[in-house]
Amino acid sequence: MSPRRPRFHRGPNPSRRDLLAATAAVAGVSLFPSACASVGTPLAAWKSERRRPPQPGETIRIGVVGIGAPSTPAMGFGHCDRICTLAKEGRENVQIVAISDVAKPYLERGVAHCSELQGIAVDGYRDYRELFAREDLHGVLLAVPEHWHAKMACDAVAAGLDVYLEKPMALDLDDALRLRECVLANEGVVFQVGTQYLQLAKYHAAKKLIAEGAIGQPTLVQTSYCRNSKDGEWLYEVDPAVVPGEMLDWEAWCGPLGAAEFDPQVFYRWRRYRKYSTGIVGDLLVHMMTPLVYALDPGWPVHVSASGGHYVDREMENHDQVHLTIRFEKPVTMVVAGSTCNENGFETLIRGHEGNLYLGGNDCVLRPERVFAEEKDEATVPCPGIADQDEHRLNWLACMRTREPAIGDVTTAAKVMVIVDLATRSLWGDSAQTFDPSTMTARLA
Repeated sequence: MSPRRPRFHRGPNPSRRDLLAATAAVAGVSLFPSACASVGTPLAAWKSERRRPPQPGETIRIGVVGIGAPSTPAMGFGHCDRICTLAKEGRENVQIVAISDVAKPYLERGVAHCSELQGIAVDGYRDYRELFAREDLHGVLLAVPEHWHAKMACDAVAAGLDVYLEKPMALDLDDALRLRECVLANEGVVFQVGTQYLQLAKYHAAKKLIAEGAIGQPTLVQTSYCRNSKDGEWLYEVDPAVVPGEMLDWEAWCGPLGAAEFDPQVFYRWRRYRKYSTGIVGDLLVHMMTPLVYALDPGWPVHVSASGGHYVDREMENHDQVHLTIRFEKPVTMVVAGSTCNENGFETLIRGHEGNLYLGGNDCVLRPERVFAEEKDEATVPCPGIADQDEHRLNWLACMRTREPAIGDVTTAAKVMVIVDLATRSLWGDSAQTFDPSTMTARLA
């Protein structure tokens, strides 16, 4: 079947919500007032009307915000491609019916690709609020720069939509806590952060063994995310044709951080800049820390110190080498290394008083401490290798049908964001940071 012609909004018969969205876009205001609330706002203020979930046999209809440039990893485009493929393979009855991006050529690329793969006319929007206002959507997938994560996710929840949000959960702690309050106030929302390593069976095996007391009291955990390149990290190709105006709504891209002079280096390589990204900590280390926080169930982080530097890539504003030490409410400490200038990291390992869990490969390997060797046996829990990112997408879609919580929940993500934010403060301020879970506030140690 040949695809119908893609549509770029607005359609011939806009609904009342379409008109409200268009008016809001022109006025520069939020369509969803609850998304403007601040941390500490009473939960009732975050409440929104939930949409009707997909019924048995019904096609799940989603929108995707943020396609990305072909020269970058283009996570949004990758999500679109895989979701359309999963549908063609019969693994889920889902359609991407709408796409939004502030850059015209990237929006057109995503719309054309999804229209062709699905054989339908996919709608394109330059303003995400118009997409959120559609009455036929069940959920949205957000693959946008970090500084837009919390605001856009809150707007989606306020619009009654289920949300898949790319990692990290937010740019800073205030944004993360605000988003958490918004999600918790809307009990029926299916919310998932895109930390797909949570799907790996070895972390579920570790969680079970720890809960059963197989290693005694967990004491010290280590992990890392390290990689290398000759010229530097996140140096994506700049397209000189994409400039503010018809090609790019730069003001919309800047969004919550306020107006800034256009800089193509920032637009394409924002992960290198302190204002727009936490660099290694938020982009890479969250992948490794999140499943460990899930497996350990250690409570909130309460003390974080970090050191780092610009050892090789001195032109990048964010650090190219970092080392974190995190202490939690429960008596356990985590050490984490991150690098974009050397690919050799730590093996992922959970140390306990009575035994250790080795998680460097696909399997979960239990080895007792020497003094407990006569009481405990070494054991290996075989764990299959999986396409974890596909499984993460499918988990979100399945939960949209069952209304069960998705793995990658908002509170686990918020705990990891405490680490990200405090580590970033520590890196730039050369001082340890603490977090008080009773008041949900951070301060110098």
